[in-house]
Amino acid sequence: MKVLVIGGGGREHALAWKLAQSPKVQSVHVAPGNGGTELDAHLQNLALTDIKALRAWALDNKIALTVVGPEGPLAAGVVDEFRAHGLRVFGPTQAAAQLESSKAFSKAFMKRHGIPTADYETFTEAAAAHAYVDARGVPIVVKADGLAAGKGVVVASTLKEAHEAVDFMLAPDPQFNPLGVQHNEGGARVVIEEFLPGEEASFIVMCDGRNVVALATSQDHKRLLDGDQGPNTGGMGAYSPAPVVTPEVHGRVMREIILPTIRGMEKDGIPFTGFLYAGLMIDAAGHAKTLEFNCRMGDPETQPIMMRLKSDLFDVMMAATSGALDRVELVWDRRTALGVVMAAHGYPLQPRKGDAIEGLPVASEDAVVFHAGTLRREGVTLTAGGRVLCVTALGDTVRLAQQRAYEVAAGIRFDGAQMRHDIGHRALRA
Repeated sequence: MKVLVIGGGGREHALAWKLAQSPKVQSVHVAPGNGGTELDAHLQNLALTDIKALRAWALDNKIALTVVGPEGPLAAGVVDEFRAHGLRVFGPTQAAAQLESSKAFSKAFMKRHGIPTADYETFTEAAAAHAYVDARGVPIVVKADGLAAGKGVVVASTLKEAHEAVDFMLAPDPQFNPLGVQHNEGGARVVIEEFLPGEEASFIVMCDGRNVVALATSQDHKRLLDGDQGPNTGGMGAYSPAPVVTPEVHGRVMREIILPTIRGMEKDGIPFTGFLYAGLMIDAAGHAKTLEFNCRMGDPETQPIMMRLKSDLFDVMMAATSGALDRVELVWDRRTALGVVMAAHGYPLQPRKGDAIEGLPVASEDAVVFHAGTLRREGVTLTAGGRVLCVTALGDTVRLAQQRAYEVAAGIRFDGAQMRHDIGHRALRA
């Protein structure tokens, strides 16, 4: 059977790599893909934003299953378009994808259905937002309402930072939008919420509209620099499993967050299918609150999760698109997987493109370099985005997985490369 993966980042490379391992898959196609996905799949030069062209290509090429990676096509209604033409596709509808595409929708949903989250208010007017910040004080969290590729959140520790974030996200001039925030209907909005202390974790499940299967837990590292310093990014590395998600925490999250979300979406008339990613903050007592929902796999969490998955991903996806996840039990490698992101010079605000990448190794049983912002030109791999690579390795312990990942990363070179040197530090400390 033929499979299509929509997207061009590291998450999509990892999904294509895993799907290609299934004996039932004849070929994997990635649209538009990157310089690394062509090693595991066939690239298709189709724009993410042209959902009709994607649908037409899938029909013409008799694609048996389509997996949607990034949030943009989901918010644009790619799942609705594919389903309307009888195509099997894994992902949420446009209406369900509002859980990610609109922070305001998501927060109101959580409040309505009693799902634990931070206190918040939503604003369209800067003056009212500034007054709220002054009244609440800092630390405080300012979020752009629309999609911003994981960079639309500012955790402000000073009033100056908070007020600058409000002005940044509610900029009246549409030309002044450095984050590339995709504003929802009604224009620019911000959600301002209380700061929650604790430890973050990524809790990702697969949903078929009613049934839920939890993936392995993981933990992302959002800040650019070692020690969780510097600006927020799309993610500078991740590992799986996350020790902070104990069996007790896992059970509580399923009971208090995941299942109420799926039941709530069904009750609201918009059943959720696809990957559901709950970004959690877990306090010292093991209680979790929802920071945000994403309607797709995380990046770079996907890379270590796929390294650990031993089940046939194609079979799981087919069950998920048939309403049969209640008959699925996933099998995981007991080892830890850890991924280190290598980013371009100038990331996250002004990443440089076009630098030649040298020293890329051949994938091995315990280490794979997943590509994100790369392209191939005349036999040379070049940087083509902010996060360029995710060097992912398996090890019997967190420390061994970390050592192996950094060993492989040390052999890869491109001008201006940035990476953190402490991915996994929370698990090591624990």
